[in-house]
Amino acid sequence: MADNRIKRDHETRDTKARKKHWVKPEVLPSIEPRDGYTGRWVRVSTLGKTDASNVSSKLREGWEPVKAEEHPEIMTDNHERFIGNITQGGLMYCEAPEEMVEERTEYYETQARSQMNSVDNNLMRENDPRMPLFNERKTTVSFGKGK
Repeated sequence: MADNRIKRDHETRDTKARKKHWVKPEVLPSIEPRDGYTGRWVRVSTLGKTDASNVSSKLREGWEPVKAEEHPEIMTDNHERFIGNITQGGLMYCEAPEEMVEERTEYYETQARSQMNSVDNNLMRENDPRMPLFNERKTTVSFGKGK
């Protein structure tokens, strides 16, 4: 009965490895940005039409196109207007300093808070204590009667 067993030194992890399943490839390659920078894909065209206004607004915000020679492992489309930069499917890879991205994020968070406060103030202006519209930021706890 011991003759049917496989010797320990013939057993390897390779023979016991699980079969690898097919995984859908990523649409865009993941690129590791340089230290102190944040990476982002910027739209340069949609359905074959160049989106110049989007590109120019992102460049004015401070996003800088990354040259293809900095990441030779990434295949690029060579978009006719952005030859030499990393482009894939109508998108161009850009980087910006982390400080600028944090300031931009803070600006938009402030804008969102301001808009929410404006809506709340406008709603509360119409409020009547005899019939409140809503009673936000106040909670109560009640217990039921036991039998």
